[in-house]
Amino acid sequence: MANLKLDTVSKIYPSGALALYKINLELPDSQFIAVVGGEKSGKTSLLRVIAGIEDVTEGTVTIGDKDVTGADARDRDVAMIFQGDTLYPSINVYENIAFPLKLRKANSSLIEQRVKVVAEMLNLSDVLGRKPKALTTEQKQKTAFARAIAREPKLYLLDDPLAGLNGELKAKLRSILINLQLRMNGTFIYATKNVNEALTMATRILVLRDGMVQQIDTPSNLYDYPVNTYVAFLIGSPTTNFINNASIVKEDGTYYAAYEGVKLALPENIVSRFTAIDDYADSDKKVIVGVRPEDMCFGEGGIEAEVEACEEICGKSYSDCRAGKLSFVVKGKAEKGEKVALCADMTRAFVFDAVTRLTLLSRDGGYVQTGFADADKIPLGYDEEEAIKNKLKPSKVDKKKKRQ
Repeated sequence: MANLKLDTVSKIYPSGALALYKINLELPDSQFIAVVGGEKSGKTSLLRVIAGIEDVTEGTVTIGDKDVTGADARDRDVAMIFQGDTLYPSINVYENIAFPLKLRKANSSLIEQRVKVVAEMLNLSDVLGRKPKALTTEQKQKTAFARAIAREPKLYLLDDPLAGLNGELKAKLRSILINLQLRMNGTFIYATKNVNEALTMATRILVLRDGMVQQIDTPSNLYDYPVNTYVAFLIGSPTTNFINNASIVKEDGTYYAAYEGVKLALPENIVSRFTAIDDYADSDKKVIVGVRPEDMCFGEGGIEAEVEACEEICGKSYSDCRAGKLSFVVKGKAEKGEKVALCADMTRAFVFDAVTRLTLLSRDGGYVQTGFADADKIPLGYDEEEAIKNKLKPSKVDKKKKRQ
């Protein structure tokens, strides 16, 4: 296997669309890292650039000790599994698995040995003679996995390979992938829109937004120490409750986050981490306060609200509540129309700058150090990102020239 290094990698398409912007990543051997983000966040573009399917506009890609930035895809020794990865319909399972080895002119004894090993690993030995049309969905996906691992590449790139599968099959194949990574001692980069999938599979997660890295860290660190509002929103289900454009006020020695009549006292552990709190207190500077639904409950003396809906998520009840201009999702069951009081565990709250949307809280002893430098990277502020995207966006004149 081999380590991977991306150094300020950018990808801008001829249309002017920004796919990736100055991506830095160092990935040692035998890692399972997930890449998550919304639509058009750059997940697939990142995998295609690593694989050599797409050329970079700027930066370098290094696999092992070799700079492969200009190398063809076939010379990078990388396997890529796409969503709904198709098998060759005219040949059987054995030949599908063997196909990449034959392309590399491996001898027949090695091919037979590799196919036999991966078939046993994935319980495909009994279907090696069948063609894809005679396989179940599970067997087809396993065959795609087998085809990728048979030649033992340096990197495995997986582009949402479980998307569209039902829950039971997805869970089964997810376990298979985790076990494969451990057994092969391979380096897996797994792109997915399903954040919960990433949280359960990966040892580290890279969060992308509009082609820009937001944060790279362990699942638990991302959950407890999001570097900005996007990470706080993306990681966790249901998503974090936000109070936008709140003010920090100080009364009788106590700091509060205040908005539209709602005042939430900031406990000592939050105040001590809020290093610039006096710059925000009683000033025009606004903040965004985040509280996860699981850190809110119904109780006495809390925020007065009305229940608008209640739903079950992963076997737990959550209620959608309205408090004036604010809405909250709260852990707990209540009837629609019921008047309730909402209490928040502010010791677990997040505080972000309203302009940059970056966290204003320093890490404390609960943060688990990983030893990876990219975990300490501070991303661009929201305002800076928007300025870059606007600058790179092709003008109407440029679009007209391209059409001519």
